[in-house]
Amino acid sequence: MEFNEKLQQLRKEKSMTQEQLAEKLFVSRTAISKWESGKGYPNIDSLKSISKLFSVSIDNLLSGEELISLAESENLANINKIYSLIFGILDLMALTFLFLPLYGYQEGEFVRKVNLFALQDISAITRAIFFIFPILMAAFGIIELVIQHYDNDKWLNISKICSIFLQAFIILALIATRHPYAIALMFVLFMIKVVLLIRSSRSK
Repeated sequence: MEFNEKLQQLRKEKSMTQEQLAEKLFVSRTAISKWESGKGYPNIDSLKSISKLFSVSIDNLLSGEELISLAESENLANINKIYSLIFGILDLMALTFLFLPLYGYQEGEFVRKVNLFALQDISAITRAIFFIFPILMAAFGIIELVIQHYDNDKWLNISKICSIFLQAFIILALIATRHPYAIALMFVLFMIKVVLLIRSSRSK
């Protein structure tokens, strides 16, 4: 008997609905439905809760192959969480573009490197754009970290893609305004995020 059949049998023996079981395990009813239909397995913590609730061992709940599959899924999920965490942190790092001396302006025969607060000889609109972009990226970073906390993969992927498009636009804006140090650093962060996104999608 497979795990999904065992779970369904144990639940019915206790005369519990999927909603009631979900409440006891602190998961959604959708998760219970997915487990009972054989479309997925609970994580280790949920599996321990099921074992305790129904007074059965984990070995009785899962076969050897199912345990291996669960361990592999758990490992991939943990790797993807690390990727998402790094992705969010990289977006938060965009705030450093406000304070690092990455922008140059002509001062006599020399080009002086300053941060955004000290940057001169630019229009008010350009200055506003330069301030808004890092703040927007940092906002995406916060959103990504919050979504990751709630395990919503769909919205997390959407926020990552939006973040990458925003960063590509920022790079183009920096190229147009000729700030090579800012361009180089932004491009490095951009490539790291692209690699993380590719690796995350391949591990699913």
